[in-house]
Amino acid sequence: MKKPAISRSHAITGNERGVTMALVAVAMVAIIGMAALSIDVVTLYLDREEAQRSADAAALAAARVLAVSGITGDPSNKSGDWGKICGPGGLATQAAQAIVGQNTVATAAPGTVNVSYSAGTGSVGSITSNADCQTLSSTAFGVNPLVTVKVTRTGLPTFFSRIWGNTANSVSATATAEAYNSAGTVGNQTSGTITPVQPMCVKPWVVPNQDPLNPAFNGTNYCNAAGGPGACNKLVDLNSGSIINPGISVGGSGVIGENFWLNSDCRKNGGSCTFRQGSGQPQANFDNGNGNMVGPPAYPNLLYVPGQVNGTPTAVPSCSGAEAYEQAITGCDQPTNYQCGVPNANWVDLSINPNSPTTNGVQCLTNQANNLDLNVSTGQDYLANSPPGTLGQPSVYPFQILAGTSNPMISAGLAAGTPITSSSSIVALPIYDNTQSINPSGTTNVTFVGFLQVFINAVDGKGNFNVTVLNVSGCSNGSGGNVGTPIPGTSPVPVRLITPP
Repeated sequence: MKKPAISRSHAITGNERGVTMALVAVAMVAIIGMAALSIDVVTLYLDREEAQRSADAAALAAARVLAVSGITGDPSNKSGDWGKICGPGGLATQAAQAIVGQNTVATAAPGTVNVSYSAGTGSVGSITSNADCQTLSSTAFGVNPLVTVKVTRTGLPTFFSRIWGNTANSVSATATAEAYNSAGTVGNQTSGTITPVQPMCVKPWVVPNQDPLNPAFNGTNYCNAAGGPGACNKLVDLNSGSIINPGISVGGSGVIGENFWLNSDCRKNGGSCTFRQGSGQPQANFDNGNGNMVGPPAYPNLLYVPGQVNGTPTAVPSCSGAEAYEQAITGCDQPTNYQCGVPNANWVDLSINPNSPTTNGVQCLTNQANNLDLNVSTGQDYLANSPPGTLGQPSVYPFQILAGTSNPMISAGLAAGTPITSSSSIVALPIYDNTQSINPSGTTNVTFVGFLQVFINAVDGKGNFNVTVLNVSGCSNGSGGNVGTPIPGTSPVPVRLITPP
């Protein structure tokens, strides 16, 4: 019989015994090593994601400080105060560092937080947190300022890589946010499409395109009411959307920080409205005793007319009344009502008597308890550094908002008097082209040419409320053109994350 080509033997020689166990042991080492590496890689990946979230939140917080600081209303640093916001110890830098400090990655490992600033229109570079943003080009930074936060964490805890002596595990993340103001971007933007702003939570107080304190009041130069250009300069330029009187009023001149009263221009007489200017009264403050526009204080204030509430307001708090106009004050009016720069695309409604709904709405919105004592906070948030009896007139810049005793976050542990970066007292109002005439009854089509962002200090019992100007935003391409798709948000100077995409 022919022998098989391959002989088989069931015998195992002595030198082959235990080979399987050795192979299994070697494989186990590899498997355990791969598992250990996977655990460490996943751990570092999660830490990096946490660092990215920290950088995103910090950049947005700093940009929010830029938005409410008035920097975008002072594009050339006319006030010389940019460093107080975005210098090494500025409020925006501090806000970014505080947010990072609250992150779990920040408390688990040492590291660095670098906050830098650059111009939204590009070409001027950036600065580090050890420099002052005033060193940037004079007109570039304040147009659409950018803030970049880089978070780097070293020595992060790992489970197995330390066996090989790898103790320098680190992660880093970078985020950039922008405080976007469309005012004047036609003259400053170097490329691309101008992005318009259409705030999605605008209050129905429509104000004329007039700056009541520019030029400075001399005792006779009151602004005219609705229907005439008046003696006051405009808030925004109709052609470019730029701010007519940029700068910060504290310690200098400029629209940012101006303090005045907003008074209803309509005194109801049956179904029609009697304009206050038309009645021969000068445009000064209301006397709460008789409701006439007399002093003191004897300086011009701004007259508003009610905007038409077209639709159902949203986010209406329980303290609001049933009237749609009041609900639009306490909550958010429909965003489609306010088209900036589109000719005659908006309406004012003189069939509304705005006095009581405005008083009730403002008290509900801001948590103001008393409409008789207007010189101190009675629960609402307030601006710091206002001398006694001058609520809303801070003596120093930058403006800082402090939590009132009725701030909703008090119940969550926030202490009254704590600095805050957002408040229900910050509102956006549409600015209309007041060269157009307004009918004394019913509705009138008007053109919105910008938005005025103000901080409400207090309201009286007749629908008049005191405000401090935080920002002015034009329609970027002025009146006469469709502004297209808006940036969503509640502010005319919204903040948005630029990176990562």
